[in-house]
Amino acid sequence: MSDPKPISQISIVEDARPSRETAEEAVRTLIKWAGDDPEREGLLDTPSRVVRAYEEYFKGYLADPEDILKRTFEEVEGYDEMVLLKDIRFESHCEHHMAPIIGRAHIAYLPKNRVVGISKLARAVEIYAQRLQIQEKMTAQIASAINDVLQPEGVAVVIEAAHQCMTCRGVHKPGVTMVTSKMLGAFRDNPATRREFLSMVRSPSSTAHELV
Repeated sequence: MSDPKPISQISIVEDARPSRETAEEAVRTLIKWAGDDPEREGLLDTPSRVVRAYEEYFKGYLADPEDILKRTFEEVEGYDEMVLLKDIRFESHCEHHMAPIIGRAHIAYLPKNRVVGISKLARAVEIYAQRLQIQEKMTAQIASAINDVLQPEGVAVVIEAAHQCMTCRGVHKPGVTMVTSKMLGAFRDNPATRREFLSMVRSPSSTAHELV
């Protein structure tokens, strides 16, 4: 499956999006379809609340993660060892049922000539998560964006997440975690590098007071 087009080429651009009024009316229709009355007191403001929530859930469509990752640093004193940012919490929504996906991402890369601020890695995860997703695609998108922009010796991404479309509907199996990974460059070609990354991901994180 190919990655979606860059933000500049997305067909549903800001000017072509339905109006807020149209979106709120769609929510009223869904409330009626569910069997309730959108005009009763408790639901009067629900359409506007849902639309505001959707603006927050899916604001990743209005940002380009590659632009974020381009803000790099070259003064690294020759540092070329692994850079790992683990336990990046995210909330997303599956594109099949629009149900929440809640999980953690672990990202590593081997810098060649430059590094990126760690907050930018977390922001890239956030941008991809704030779109309708499947976990496999999101994992590949994050790895590809880091690889394309930083051009490091290698990139590794592991995502662990719980899918509410599986726990709250369908098979109703709570407590199930899905794990996906994408390895590029040295992480794919060198078993020792891959093992080091996976070992670091599995090791317990230090608590904040231990780092102070």
